Amino acid sequence: MKLYRWDKAASDFSEKFKASGGTARVVLVTALNPKRFGGALALSSMTPSRVFLDTDVQETKEYLAWMEANLAIANRVNADVVTKAETVSIGELFSYMKQEDAKVAWFECIATIGDVVHGSPWYYIGCGVCHTKATKGPTTLMCKKCGKTNIVGVAQYLAKISVYDNDDQASFVLLGDAGHELVGRKASELVARYFEGNEKVEDDHFVPMPQALIDTIGQTRKFIVKVSDHNLTGKTQTLTVTKVLTPEIQEVEGNLEENMIVPEAQETLQKGVADDEPSTCVGMVKRAADDAEAEDPKRARCG
Repeated sequence: MKLYRWDKAASDFSEKFKASGGTARVVLVTALNPKRFGGALALSSMTPSRVFLDTDVQETKEYLAWMEANLAIANRVNADVVTKAETVSIGELFSYMKQEDAKVAWFECIATIGDVVHGSPWYYIGCGVCHTKATKGPTTLMCKKCGKTNIVGVAQYLAKISVYDNDDQASFVLLGDAGHELVGRKASELVARYFEGNEKVEDDHFVPMPQALIDTIGQTRKFIVKVSDHNLTGKTQTLTVTKVLTPEIQEVEGNLEENMIVPEAQETLQKGVADDEPSTCVGMVKRAADDAEAEDPKRARCG
């Protein structure tokens, strides 16, 4: 759940939180207006909203006592995951990754696309329900997360791009919806259109880099990027993009994690090992799509 504070309410909260030493564990806010930003439920402050921290009122005292008596439940909250909404440069991203106390975090970074990396898959075949990378069975596609052995596969973005700002350059990987936000077309649509225009190619043919993705070179965008455990341990410096915006848009909506999908696909990319290349799954995707009711007419050939 996200809580949005505006104008004076935001500055008052900031001063109160700083005065607490930044150690407050319980925040009680009254008079809130529930809203939906980007499909996610959020709470927004109003004029009469008031904020209480930890022991300010009896209710928070009681909640703290409950937390201490139920540590097994309280520890389900992952305190290592931090959302940082400020805009940083590429150099500042790399500096953060080198800090000893750095944690998994999300940042906004404005950068220009210098190139689209060729020679590696720009998409993967995922489960049509949860988008987790599909695995190939004897005759069908399977989803480990859903536990299903016969799924409709959908092409999802897994494109690596080179970006730069005034001082530095970095490698970003676009996963799922982030690629759609950048290109303006779904990966499944681009894959389907390729096979529609090349009906004689074999089912295991790998779809080359689409022109729509190449055309993004030179664009300057605001990227929401995740600094992951892999980045912090030095296993890779490639950063995962979870959302793409135009720089002038002041984004206030949504959960920055809501597009973090396909952990298996991300792990495969970072390790540099592909268990099932997109080309080995395309035939199954096409056959599965023929037997399923298409939820999008543009995806008729690829699920």
